[in-house]
Amino acid sequence: MHSASQTIPAQTLTSRASGPFGRARDWLDERGRPAWIVAMILGFVAFWPIGLAILGYMIWSKRMFGCSKRSHHPRYSAAPTGNTAFDAYREETLKRLEDEHGEFIEFLQKLREAKDKAEFDQFMEQRDAKPGN
Repeated sequence: MHSASQTIPAQTLTSRASGPFGRARDWLDERGRPAWIVAMILGFVAFWPIGLAILGYMIWSKRMFGCSKRSHHPRYSAAPTGNTAFDAYREETLKRLEDEHGEFIEFLQKLREAKDKAEFDQFMEQRDAKPGN
């Protein structure tokens, strides 16, 4: 297994919370949803408010439904190959793809907002057009 500094870009490491809770969250994220469920169950067994807090956090952070914050970070990372030219090319390509992904997500958000506004405007027009207004 590779160390975290080899597999996770430096900006991701600095953006993650530090401290015992941050390290515990990162450790559970690496192991996936089953680890979160086990932690929640153990929390309920040890002291029910702990289990309830973990459940609330899982729902709030969308970890309960498989959409953890980890999904906003690169999903692919590999150990260096030893060929610096290839490693640099791979990092540049992955960075470009991550940037494009972020731009696409922003584009989709703007589309959703425009659709919501159009639907709201249509509702307001229909409401104003009703007799008696």
